[in-house]
Amino acid sequence: MQPGLQHGCFTALVTPFTEDGSVDYTGLEKIASFQIENGITGILAVGTTGESPTLSWEEHIRIIDTIAKKTRGQCACIAGTGSNNTAEAVSATGHAAKAGCDAVLLVDPYYNGPSSLEIRREYIEPVARAYPDMTIIPYVIPGRTGTQLLPEDLALLYKKHPNVGGVKEATGNLDNMRRTRTCCGDDYTIYSGDDGIAFDMMTDPEIRGMGMISVMSNIAPKAVTEMVEHVVKGHIEAAGKLRMALAPLFDLVTVTTTETTPFGDVSCRARNPLPVKALMHIMDIFPGNCRRPLGKMTRKGLANVLDTVRQVHRNHPEILRPAADFFGVDLDSRLNDPALEKDYYKVLCYPDY
Repeated sequence: MQPGLQHGCFTALVTPFTEDGSVDYTGLEKIASFQIENGITGILAVGTTGESPTLSWEEHIRIIDTIAKKTRGQCACIAGTGSNNTAEAVSATGHAAKAGCDAVLLVDPYYNGPSSLEIRREYIEPVARAYPDMTIIPYVIPGRTGTQLLPEDLALLYKKHPNVGGVKEATGNLDNMRRTRTCCGDDYTIYSGDDGIAFDMMTDPEIRGMGMISVMSNIAPKAVTEMVEHVVKGHIEAAGKLRMALAPLFDLVTVTTTETTPFGDVSCRARNPLPVKALMHIMDIFPGNCRRPLGKMTRKGLANVLDTVRQVHRNHPEILRPAADFFGVDLDSRLNDPALEKDYYKVLCYPDY
């Protein structure tokens, strides 16, 4: 395992906004404190969950500075510095280095769609050369970017640039992860970028994942971190029990519903971070607004979120208790008061499709 990389759970932190759409830096520090208090291994600032595509670069940099300062001496800090523009990625990585971040995350360049060869040569390598002492984690998520850095190119990067010693794997393809382990070797770090399959890829003997960069640890950092730690220590039965308890929340990272229109039924996906921000609103952590073009959920989607969080609170109250204690929330009231539920639908949903 390379310096700056470690086993554990890292929260892909949401970015809270005020009612007027500005970044809520006070709220940002508070949710970071919640993560630290509950034993998170590290925090990823301004990843996809942090709505990086809708932030100005000034906001992007200030959030990195805020989280780097907040985590110093407390837990690891990863800065999302990826772009579809190599010059921006180099510049942002330089700032992250000055801020004292432990690592940077470089998402595959989105929309312009370079080949894996181009991603390696024209994107990751220039950053790795410019900052050889910075740990660089490629983020492979073809469902978001429309392109993919392949295992073979990850191995070539690692051979030439030892500071590119790990990957955030969000292909959803266990065979691709197995190929990455085969190409990159035993000391390469593979993090899961999908909450729902993190347990599987960590316990698969051909993958041997070393942790996860999680969405739902925004609301349950203690439980998700404990699941990962159990796997690392070889306590698979205990990890499996936690995985089953957390599975309903993991299923909410993306919520898909079938909606009726005058022209027929359509599929509607509420993608991360919309559902987790709706959860945080329901739990009274902060208002659940996202930046446009992300908007609101459908009524069916929010009903799914409410049913799920009630189920988790009823069957495994210990999972959400740390959030309730830290933020001073009466979860029973927040989840079961009809007047509050009416408000959730008003605030978090479109009135119709």
